[in-house]
Order: sequence, then structure tokens, then C-alpha cells
Amino acid sequence: MAVNLLGSSDSDARIILNVGGTRFETTKSTLKKLPATRLSKLTEQLSYYDPILNEYFFDRHPGVFSQVLNYYRTGKLHYPLNVCGPLFEDELSYWGLQREEVEPCCWMTYTKHRSTAETLSILDSLELDTVRSSQQEVIKKFGWDDDFDYIQGRLPKYKKMMMIIWQIFEEPRSSTIAKVITVISIFFILVSILSFVLQTLSMFRITDIDFVTVYVNKTTTDRTPTLSRQHVHSSFDIVEWICNTWFIFEIMIRFIVSPNKKEFCKSFLNIIDFLATSWFYFTWALIKLNVNDNEALDLLSTIRIMRLFKLFNHHPGLKVIITSMKYSSSVLWLLIFFVLIAVAIFAALIYYAERMTTRHPNENMFRSIPDALWFNMITMSTIGYGDLYPKTMLGMLIGAVSTVAGVLIIDLPMPIIVESFANFYTHLRARSKLPKTRRKIGPAEPTVKKRTPVTTIDNGQNLKLLGQTARTSMFSTKTVINNNIKSSVA
Repeated sequence: MAVNLLGSSDSDARIILNVGGTRFETTKSTLKKLPATRLSKLTEQLSYYDPILNEYFFDRHPGVFSQVLNYYRTGKLHYPLNVCGPLFEDELSYWGLQREEVEPCCWMTYTKHRSTAETLSILDSLELDTVRSSQQEVIKKFGWDDDFDYIQGRLPKYKKMMMIIWQIFEEPRSSTIAKVITVISIFFILVSILSFVLQTLSMFRITDIDFVTVYVNKTTTDRTPTLSRQHVHSSFDIVEWICNTWFIFEIMIRFIVSPNKKEFCKSFLNIIDFLATSWFYFTWALIKLNVNDNEALDLLSTIRIMRLFKLFNHHPGLKVIITSMKYSSSVLWLLIFFVLIAVAIFAALIYYAERMTTRHPNENMFRSIPDALWFNMITMSTIGYGDLYPKTMLGMLIGAVSTVAGVLIIDLPMPIIVESFANFYTHLRARSKLPKTRRKIGPAEPTVKKRTPVTTIDNGQNLKLLGQTARTSMFSTKTVINNNIKSSVA
């Protein structure tokens, strides 16, 4: 322990702390301010006490320790900006401090690493960097890691085939065959959607015309054409059959080799694929049953366009967009809630304003509140079709206020959503540049040994190892100690 030269109390004795090569000096009373911490329990019997240099050595981060020691002095713990959050938490844990003791001014900066860790864990769950899973990872997904045949090293051939087929259909970049299957799947998706769009053009629709006999007079008749119905060209039916044959084949194979059938059926993209494919066969059966009034069924067949969401599995950037939207769902729901409230309020105001101030009822374009709701929706979203508009001064004033309110309500939460996407995309770009394998540092071997102190009984034997300066300093230290002992005895 430090030498007490002035004969003051032991609590005021100075202590030298060597942290990572940087020496800090404080008093024992300062370290006693926070009991039950590492620095409050310093004794000479500890392994990191050096009796020759009369200091305690800790192989820790000196920059963080400066803030820790300042916390003992002032009672305020601040976060250093030049260290990472997990490192700061590790240092606090080592010194026996709680992370909740960080000052409010530094709390937002300190907790930023937690959102970063959450973002990285979400990106890990998306498996954007996974090109081809290892055999152990695939076996673990199938739940065969505890299988007796796998432990014995003789996995059945049908299980090996399931693993290969699963990787071909679920990991597009795992092999050349997987890339070919992916290209074929994307091709059929695009052809199916293109066929669905083109068959609505009149040039590709065939009109069936029936002729009826009409009596011009009592003796003369004439054949008059009547429009019976329209149907698409037969070539579109062939294209649809080829595409849906591939879709039903793909979804059946993926279901058979799926490691978790329940999770497969709960997947949003799989549900869309199944509904779009089954709806094609259902409408085909209705046509064969001569059900002609199928306009409502054609409306529901637009679900096939949602197959475009399957392309999200093949591009990491598209996955990041969907993930950022999910991550910002609370902000989006709050935005929708406020927009609906504002639309309802301004719709009622402009409806009654136009109703009261219009001279002739026929001049009022807002016949009901639903008309005013439509007007405020397109006005607050800054679209403005121009089909409805106010004609009175009071109505124009309310319309102007609703426009400004719409801009503020919609634009203010947008930076939060943009920041969320930028956060995901920035980390995705950074992860893509990291090396796939990194060097791992193992734990240090516990070879720390406590130095043997030089006592007055050494008769100068250990002093041969020291230089002339250290030897003179030690003799002067022993002389001061002897003088203090004599003064205390007296």
C-alpha cells in the first residue's frame, strides 16, 4: 500500500492504479464511495498488486477506466464516445458497476449499440449472406442431428435426396442446378403475369356473335347479329396451363421436402402461391360447367399478380425493404391512424361549410360526407384529381388547411421509416464486405505470478537485481518507515 508520509488517516492514503499502461492516482477514501465494487476491495494480498512499484495493475481499457474513476469522484457516469457499447458494458461489469447508472445525457448514445445488435440479429435471421448451407446446418434444420442413423454415419439415401432437393429449391445460389431452377421459376412467374395482363386487351379477345332472324314486315325477314360473349384467345389458355403446371409441381416438391410442414403452410408466399394456383383450376372447372357470369371470379384471380413477392427471396435489397417496413409497423399504424382522424374531421367541416354557404344546392359538389371523405383523402395525400372541389371561400379555406395538415402528418414520420431502411441497408452493405472467416482469439493462460517483495531481511541479496536508482529509493523508503515506526512507539 502507499506509504503514509504525513501520518494522516489510512482512508486518505494515495493509491496508484495502472490500467492498461496508464497510471491513475487517487485516494482510498474515493474508492470507498461505492461499496461492493472491485476498487473498493483493494488489498495488498491481491494478485494484481505490485509491491515493488507500489501499484495495482489491471489489464483493462484505460479510456473507459478514466470515466469509471471519474464516477467514483463525482458520482456521475458518462459514456466515452471513442469506445463501442459492448466494450463499455464489459468494462462496467468487470469493475462491478451497473449500466443503468449511465447519465441521461449519454443514455441515447450508449444504447445505440443495442439497436445495432438487434439489426444484426434480424439480418442474421434473414440469412441474406447464406449461399449454401453446410451439411450439418441442413441436418439440423431437418431435425436429424439426434438421429441414430446420422450418428452412426449411414444416413438413408432418401434423406440425402431430400436434403439435396431442398437446397435446390430453397437456396437459389447453392449450385448451378439451383440457379437454373430459380431462372425457370422467375420466367414462369413473369410469363403468367404478362399473359394475365395481355388477355385483357381487346385485340386478344374473341367475340362470339349470334344471328337472329328479325321480321322486317309480314313477308320479309333479316338476320341481325347480336353480341353473345367474349373470351380470350386459346393460346392464352395453353400458356396458363403450362405455367400453372410448373407452379403446382414446384409447390408440391417444396412441400414434400420441407423440413417443417407446419411452418411451410404458414408462410405468406406459400399461401399466395397455393391460392393463385388452385384458383386457376377452380375457374377452369367453372368454365367447363358453363358458368358465364364469372366477372367476380376474374377479380379474385388477380391474386396471381402477388406472385411477384416471390422475387423478394432472390434479392437481398427487396428483403431489406420488407423487413424495414415490418420494423417500422408501429410508426406506420400511427401514421394511418392520424390520417384517418384528420380526413374525418376535415370532411365533416368542408361538407357543412359548403352546405351552409352555397347559394344554390345544385352548385354544391359535396352531396354527402362520403364525397367529402374522398375529397380530403386525395387532397391530404397531395394527389388532387380535381373531380371534386369547394366553390365557396370558407370551403376553400378549409381545403387549404387540410392540404397543409396532410403534408405535415404524412411527411413527419417518413424520416423514421427512411432511417430504418437506411440502417438495415447500411449494415447489409457492411456485412457483405466482411471476410467470411475471422481469426478467433482464445482465452489467456492464467500465468500471472505475484512478485516477491524485498524485505529488510534480504541483506541486499535481491538488491543486486535492481539498478542503483531503485536501490537508493528503496533504502530511503526503509529509512522513512523506520523513522515513522520510532515516532509511533515514542
